[in-house]
Amino acid sequence: MAAVTAALGGRLAFGADYNPEQWPEEVWAEDVALMREAGVTMVSLGIFSWALLEPEPGRFDLGWLDRVLTLLHEGGIAVDLATATASPPPWFLQAHPEAALVDRAGVRRAFGSRQAYCASSPAFREAATRLAGVMAQRYADHPAVVMWHVSNEYADHNWHCYCDVSAAAFRDWLQARYGTLDALNAAWATAFWSQRYTAWEQLQPPREVSYNSFANPGQQLDWWRFSSDAQLDLFRAEAAAVRSHSDKPLTTNFMGFFKPLDYRSWAADHGIDDYVVSNDHYLIAAEPDRTQHLAMTADLLRSLAGGRPWLLMEHSTSAVNWQPRNLAKSPGEMRRNSFQHLARGADGAMFFQWRASRGGAEKFHSAMVPHAGTDSRLWRDVVRLGEDVAAIAEVAGTRVEPASVALLFDWPSWWAATHDSHPSVDVDPLRTARAWHHVCWSRNIGVDVVGTTDPLDGYRVVVLPVQYLLDDPTVARLRAFAEAGGTLVVTYFSGIVDEHDQVRLGGYPGALRDLLGVRIEEFHPLLEGEHVALTRTGEGRIWSELGRTTGAEAWATYAVGPCAGSPAITRHAVGEGTAWYVGTELTAESLAELAEEVLADVEPVTAGLPEGVEAVRRVGEQASYLFVVNHTHEAVILPVDGVDLLNGNDGAPHLVKAGDVAVIRES
Repeated sequence: MAAVTAALGGRLAFGADYNPEQWPEEVWAEDVALMREAGVTMVSLGIFSWALLEPEPGRFDLGWLDRVLTLLHEGGIAVDLATATASPPPWFLQAHPEAALVDRAGVRRAFGSRQAYCASSPAFREAATRLAGVMAQRYADHPAVVMWHVSNEYADHNWHCYCDVSAAAFRDWLQARYGTLDALNAAWATAFWSQRYTAWEQLQPPREVSYNSFANPGQQLDWWRFSSDAQLDLFRAEAAAVRSHSDKPLTTNFMGFFKPLDYRSWAADHGIDDYVVSNDHYLIAAEPDRTQHLAMTADLLRSLAGGRPWLLMEHSTSAVNWQPRNLAKSPGEMRRNSFQHLARGADGAMFFQWRASRGGAEKFHSAMVPHAGTDSRLWRDVVRLGEDVAAIAEVAGTRVEPASVALLFDWPSWWAATHDSHPSVDVDPLRTARAWHHVCWSRNIGVDVVGTTDPLDGYRVVVLPVQYLLDDPTVARLRAFAEAGGTLVVTYFSGIVDEHDQVRLGGYPGALRDLLGVRIEEFHPLLEGEHVALTRTGEGRIWSELGRTTGAEAWATYAVGPCAGSPAITRHAVGEGTAWYVGTELTAESLAELAEEVLADVEPVTAGLPEGVEAVRRVGEQASYLFVVNHTHEAVILPVDGVDLLNGNDGAPHLVKAGDVAVIRES
């Protein structure tokens, strides 16, 4: 991100997806003038322009894009230029119908939306890399272009393709992973249901099988792994086509906790200096905790970026078009959302899109320039936000101060924990992770959302929310963390299986049984809506267990039901540290009570702030910056000495009004 910020003259990125091809050319000059008025520093260009850039196979029409780039450069607007490969045009699928998506039932999907392609298709890869190469060759040295935008939101509308091409690619992937059929058969436990394979050609994707039955769990897990890798391999090919002509930074936009793609493997695959981790984030209007979800997603992206600044590539100025009820944002909400991302490490706040479309599927998606035009509250809010982002430009390149708490979240475990034929459909690793993040967020305690291979040194507390799948090296690292003095918190349905989704025998929680000092004999999931009373901290829901302690202290037990007297929450001394086990899904009130003890020694970013007032600190070589976002309806007083970059107030204390934000350069 540093190279992009430098190309922007030290400014933060502020702008949107720009789609000039949707408008008459005489509108373009007006667009640039309005961008300057709004303080736009960068736009993403050409993301869905394939059909215009290559109207026929091999015939390219780039003149209109030349003119747009010239206008933007003359207006001082930098460009994140797309490879334009996100959505193939009609002619491509007419020429290559075999490249269209095939669903699990074997039905080939028709053209008519976006991303209508199979990621494993050689025809699509050839066409996409050809276009990416043409774009990079043409604009490698264009002064407006500061970054490359490779495709867009991979797998957003093509999670899995079950066609024969994908099946062949899956077999190749399996051969590379296992080497021999004996190893694959062992990993998939194919002795069950007479599934043993004797030739690689027999292997298929987990398509729809017999009625009211289940696919092989190992096959399902590897299929998700393969599908993520197939998309990553496509990205690599497109990125290589760009790299053959340009060394400018490149990105592709993630989508936070997006289930189909293991973004940890993607982030680990990218270089540091030439790759920008970016994200698209949209509030789910119906969720009461949507601001906390935003914070947790930003914490994830910062972790994926290795603590370095990242980029918010897309969010919305107001309503979106794709939810059942697309609620407009309340006054000040867009500003607060933007500053939440900036506080948590983003070096820019971009939107989809610049000008609200007149037609198409996203015509009711909000934009920086709404249908109402510039005589609107939304436009005035956009202009004000541009001024605010410019006012805090000096925070660019700073990092969020080290967090005290790590929340371990792993994609393969998420996939495996939510496959079919499990004890309860109500188990949701992401929901449990959000609950634990919420108790930290509400206390303004910093959290990193880490993976199984990320370093744990420096954290006071590590939380494993429903970490169903664990391999031995991760277990060893968790034990070392606790023995060195850390506090480890493990929830139910964790450590149950190995990396092949095979149960670790001898009692639950399997791989973590000795570390936690408990032995669970049997799961007792609860009925929908059912609660179970505990002898301490109130109630649990979704889950209960029959078991006993084998060294741990029973901090709370089940008070009623078939598991009465069994440990529900335990605490175990491990070396210099402590390992907690939470055997049920605690209600919000119960979790808050437990958190008071688990987090007792963890200091907040700023003490004394009420819940709903968010505080995050970014630190640079010259100064530290306290971001405060007030989500409440009451003003708060900050006993902090420094200058508020947004209003110029100098000294202490600072007043942050209801719904307002502050960025204080601390003295």
